[in-house]
Amino acid sequence: MTTVVVRGRAETVDADRATSRDLLDHARGGGRAVRVWTPHRQVAFGRRDANRPGYEAAREAARSHGFRPVDRPVGGRAVAYDGETTLAFARATPVDDLRTGIRDRYDDITADVADALENCGVVVEAGEPTDSFCPGTHSLRLPDGPKVAGMAQRVTADGALVAGILVVANRDALAAVLDDVYAALDVPLDPDSVGGVAASAEVGAAELRRELEAGLVGEGEPARVERAGE
Repeated sequence: MTTVVVRGRAETVDADRATSRDLLDHARGGGRAVRVWTPHRQVAFGRRDANRPGYEAAREAARSHGFRPVDRPVGGRAVAYDGETTLAFARATPVDDLRTGIRDRYDDITADVADALENCGVVVEAGEPTDSFCPGTHSLRLPDGPKVAGMAQRVTADGALVAGILVVANRDALAAVLDDVYAALDVPLDPDSVGGVAASAEVGAAELRRELEAGLVGEGEPARVERAGE
C-alpha cells in the first residue's frame, strides 16, 4: 500500500483544516496518508460540546486567552493547540467495511505513538487521569501522571482517519484555557491532568514530529511528500 506524507501547515486555520480533511481522499483511492504538524493556535470543540448550554460562553473563553475557537467533525471534548509546540497527527487508511476495524486502528496508532515517544526518551502508558481533557478510552499519559496524548477516529464508507493531539510544552497556557472552557461547558476538568512530554525528557517538537511521522509511516519510504495548502 502506497503512503503519502503531508508536511507543514497551511496559511490559515480553515485551509489547514481542509488539508486534514483531504487526507481521506488518499484512503478512498486505496492508499494511506500520514500527517504530523503544528496546528495554528486554537481550541477545537467536538460535536458534543456544541450541544452544551455553555457552548457560546466556552468559545468566548477561548478567545479571551487568545485561542481561536473552531469546530471539529469528530466526537470528544475540546482540545487546545498553542500554535508553537503542540503537535497534531493523523493517519488515513482505506476500509472495506466501516463496521469493523475501529479498535484495531486505535490500537495500532496508540502503539505507534508510544513507540515514537520512547525513541525520544519519553516513557508513557495507556490510560488517563481523572477529569482529563477530551476524555476517551485511547489516551497516553506519563507514568501515573498527566495526559499527554489523545486520539479520535472518523470512519466513512471507504476510508478511516485516526487523528490525535500530543502536548509537548506550554502546558500551563493550555491548562489555563481548557480550565475556563470546560468550566463554561460545565464539564469536569482537572487542570493538573494536562501534561507535556517536555517535562519528562529534553526533547522538542521538531524532533518529536520527525520521529512520530516515521512511526506512522512504518517500514519503507513514502511514495511522495506533499506540502500543506498546495
